[in-house]
Amino acid sequence: MGKTEDKTRETAKKLFGSGIQMDPPYLMWKEFDRDLANDFSRFITGNLYSRTVLTLPERQMAACAMLAALRAGDELRLHVNAALNIGCDPQKLAEVFFQLATYAGMPSVNEALAIYRDVLKERGQWPIERSAEV
Repeated sequence: MGKTEDKTRETAKKLFGSGIQMDPPYLMWKEFDRDLANDFSRFITGNLYSRTVLTLPERQMAACAMLAALRAGDELRLHVNAALNIGCDPQKLAEVFFQLATYAGMPSVNEALAIYRDVLKERGQWPIERSAEV
């Protein structure tokens, strides 16, 4: 097995190895084209997500913000879970969703928070414990 394949598996396990139970898009991609699915997976989790310019939590926070702005609910659900798996602060993730108001509008905020709350409930992490800073 090559270095990229090892990084792909390692990163995918960190992101998607626990938490809520849902099938990652990779499984659907494989149904259509196994080789292309493997290429996508190696690029996304083996190359892009393993870069060190951003930490994995920073990368997930950015992904969650973009998916929420796009109102891509299923993908957001997957990546919110991944963000929590790798240690993103739940309160900071909520703040990221509130930040959408200015740029993507309140409907995006509302959808993102509803998805986030559902994921937290499934993980037994609802309600979010608020720190003294807020």
